[in-house]
Amino acid sequence: MIRAAGVAEVTDADFGTEVLGSELPVLVEFTADWCPPCRQMGPVLTALAAQEGDRLKVVQLDVDTNPLTTNAYKVLSMPTFMVFRGGEAVRSMVGARPKRRLLEELTDVL
Repeated sequence: MIRAAGVAEVTDADFGTEVLGSELPVLVEFTADWCPPCRQMGPVLTALAAQEGDRLKVVQLDVDTNPLTTNAYKVLSMPTFMVFRGGEAVRSMVGARPKRRLLEELTDVL
């Protein structure tokens, strides 16, 4: 998987600990190597993680190698962004977007 710099990768094995058990809200990008819009989001996620790292945890999950989590949240399109807070999915967004728009969509969960 092509990982964004400064963005952790989560797996089926550690999703519960890293995402559901996180103190901070978590933005999860469900991504895949074969997805061009996912690759476009790399720099956006890197910048977001650097800018909001004290308020928001940003992680990526490879859908091809983590089918349990992908299926559990019924993720069908890449990239899908989900925000988790207190162990619950509180927001879901599908498709690549610029950083400014992503930040706007995250304001009420931060």
